[in-house]
Amino acid sequence: MPAVRTTRTLRTTVAAVLAAGLTATALATPALAASEPRQRGHAATQRALQAQVDAGVPGAVAQARDGRGNWTGTAGERGGDDRYRVGSLTKTFVSTILLQLQAERRIDLDDPVEKWLPGVVRGNGHDGRRITVRQLLNHTSGVFDVTSDPGFQEKVFGPGFLEHRYDTWTPRRLVDVALAHPADFEPGTSWSYSNTNYVLAGMIIEKVTGRPYGKAVENRIIKPLKLRATSVPGTRPSMPRPSSPAWSTLSQDPGAPVHDVSRLNPSIAGAAGEIISDSNDLQTFYRALLKGRLLPKAEMRELTTTVQIAPEVPRIRYGLGIMWEKLSCGEEIWGHAGGIHGSSTEGRVTRDGEHSLALNLNADWTGDGAAVLEAEFCGTSPRS
Repeated sequence: MPAVRTTRTLRTTVAAVLAAGLTATALATPALAASEPRQRGHAATQRALQAQVDAGVPGAVAQARDGRGNWTGTAGERGGDDRYRVGSLTKTFVSTILLQLQAERRIDLDDPVEKWLPGVVRGNGHDGRRITVRQLLNHTSGVFDVTSDPGFQEKVFGPGFLEHRYDTWTPRRLVDVALAHPADFEPGTSWSYSNTNYVLAGMIIEKVTGRPYGKAVENRIIKPLKLRATSVPGTRPSMPRPSSPAWSTLSQDPGAPVHDVSRLNPSIAGAAGEIISDSNDLQTFYRALLKGRLLPKAEMRELTTTVQIAPEVPRIRYGLGIMWEKLSCGEEIWGHAGGIHGSSTEGRVTRDGEHSLALNLNADWTGDGAAVLEAEFCGTSPRS
């Protein structure tokens, strides 16, 4: 994956890795008051949002649902119903589609990638005959991450973005860039976050269904759940309204000039991170998913069967396009983090689907969504 800045905790580094759908930054974690009692309501969450703006994020928005009802909070230059690019939360949509196709017996997640994409994954230690679809979804394939390619980074993450922001990247082009590098490890022997895995997953959905993966997302998730703010933009660079600007330094230097990066060709992310949504729709999706409304019981078990990310990070594990995390207070939550230019997103829900939170920060060089998660689910606030 792209180089990341040093962070205060390994936990935050891993969270940034998971968010790194298409961002080259890690998110620093403000310290939490160790002895602060848990609070009722969303006051701690609102303070955590404001802390993001006080630390330099232009704007933050979050929505939560729990047994007491719905809540919306904003800070800085944001509206409560803003739409935004969700980055790697796209991966949960993609994995859900493939699990649905397995339930219909149109595919088996233990099929080799070669069965669906013959000859595509070959070279430099990559071999689609030895990689399963499941290994793509849980990042145990060993396939090199396209976002780690220096040339791709220069065009997409750095100042070159301003010249190349409207370029179209086909899925096959993204895969070919990745496969020019050696595989990270033998399939099934380790774990490494790779956006290439989900570009390939999107290609497999198209092969199975005969239509682009985005059509499957629309027909199987967006329409049934009535997600009116959610879309799969393809190559369309504009953002739907309402939305706020997305800001980026296009640099690892936090003091670099800030650019409006709202408009871009989302094919740079494709099935790994192109979806646009809002906090209300994201909660509806994750709540429906964890409550079993989108998958049969057998596929739910597969979705939530997790693998270890790293021995030193036992509180975060990865399933099929979804991660499990145990927070500091012991609360267990499911969902994903997402990063793309000028946008950092978190979508989480408890296993029973009853308490959820979705949030977005419209910056990619600073901010800490993890602190907002702690505030909502644990009732703790950043120290002043």
